[in-house]
Amino acid sequence: MEQALFRALGDPTRRAVYERLAAGEMNVAGLTAMLHVTQPAVSQHLAALKGAGLVSERREGRRTYYRAEPAGLDPLMDWMARTGALWPDRIERLRDLLKRMDR
Repeated sequence: MEQALFRALGDPTRRAVYERLAAGEMNVAGLTAMLHVTQPAVSQHLAALKGAGLVSERREGRRTYYRAEPAGLDPLMDWMARTGALWPDRIERLRDLLKRMDR
């Protein structure tokens, strides 16, 4: 799942779609107009975001509305928490090395 999440967020247009949906529910036509991307491209980006658990949909008549699923970011937050714990120590060691190099 992490791999699909990183792949989905690795594309700038998909990130833009997710950010738009995080602001509120929209349909494909609304996303297409806002992003100046073709409808098939928006549909492909939505499919990738849905596959990664970042977007869900609801049908209303003939229209489908999409919304961001913030819980889909949980694996990313977990990964950041695990790897973020490594950085303070490494930054401190780099700081010490740079101080020694300045002498």
